[in-house]
Amino acid sequence: MFYDLNVFKTAYAMATHAGQRQVVIARNMANADTPGYQPHDIEAFQKTFESSGRRVEMTATRDGHLNGTTETLPWSEYEVTPSGDPRANGVSVEEEMFKAIEVKRQHDRALAIYKSSMNVLRSSLGRT
Repeated sequence: MFYDLNVFKTAYAMATHAGQRQVVIARNMANADTPGYQPHDIEAFQKTFESSGRRVEMTATRDGHLNGTTETLPWSEYEVTPSGDPRANGVSVEEEMFKAIEVKRQHDRALAIYKSSMNVLRSSLGRT
């Protein structure tokens, strides 16, 4: 009956993307005072998800875990245009904070989609 629910896969992929982007942003902020460090970012979720053309599978954190795959995720990291710091450090803490807020909103959106889909599924099964 409910074999392939893509809305759950999409919400999972969106939350995973937000988590991966948060890692990159945190690394940028941690290196804000490192001379010569250039900030990084990853592709936007929508662009990556639309162009990947692949199915979203569960990802295993170790061998045999949930029968998931251990393949790498398709979100490629790239170097951001530097902000022009005299120490050749391209990190702008303000920009990184705005990115962190954007990522939190993306993660919250993914959770809202998941919760809403669960409510629809429960309602369709006659449970509330």
